[in-house]
Amino acid sequence: MTGGMRLTFDRELAEIQNELLKMSGLVDTAISLSLKSLAEGDIPLARQIIEDDEKINELRFKIEEAALALIATQQPTATDLRDVIAIMNVVVDIERMGDYATGVATTVIKIGDEPLLKPLIDLPKMVEIARKMLEDSVEALMDRDAERAKEIAMRDNEIDVLYRAILDELVEIMAKRPDSVQRGNLLLWCAHNVERIGDRATNIAERVVFVTTGVMEELNIKEEEL
Repeated sequence: MTGGMRLTFDRELAEIQNELLKMSGLVDTAISLSLKSLAEGDIPLARQIIEDDEKINELRFKIEEAALALIATQQPTATDLRDVIAIMNVVVDIERMGDYATGVATTVIKIGDEPLLKPLIDLPKMVEIARKMLEDSVEALMDRDAERAKEIAMRDNEIDVLYRAILDELVEIMAKRPDSVQRGNLLLWCAHNVERIGDRATNIAERVVFVTTGVMEELNIKEEEL
């Protein structure tokens, strides 16, 4: 790659990274607002989250197209190519996180004016961890920090423990009160969506390790995957 091509590549890659950061911010907001809509039973807010998801989808396709154009026109080296391909994979994970936030919002609409089956105690903790995992994993990608990425992936265990606690509590409630099964399942679905956000952040962490080392390593394997 010549000096001029190097400058062009670096500039265009930086622009793609900025768009990735913008997309990550939109998803973080969606996750935060989805919890707010659930806690407050705010159906108009839930509908707004669903509507705004289109902006996230559009950014994903914009980033993917820019990344493909960069590969086609700048002839990146093997290391540069890993950077670009990692971004193309990461935007898919971030877009899916937005879908999970939308899933919570959709469930809020299904719940309607029914009261939540139980107070939101563990779920906000799950959301806090998931949002921080998203933020830190994207920063680790920008910094090419594999060790930080591995630490981020381990935080998914905390989310899994909280999710299991919610599952166990809801199953116990539903067993005692058969009339509560529908409300229990809806609340459980919200928790499941948040749990999946943690899984996607772990995927991003794995891409960071790949970018840095060239080795695709599966991080934090869950018991059910063994």
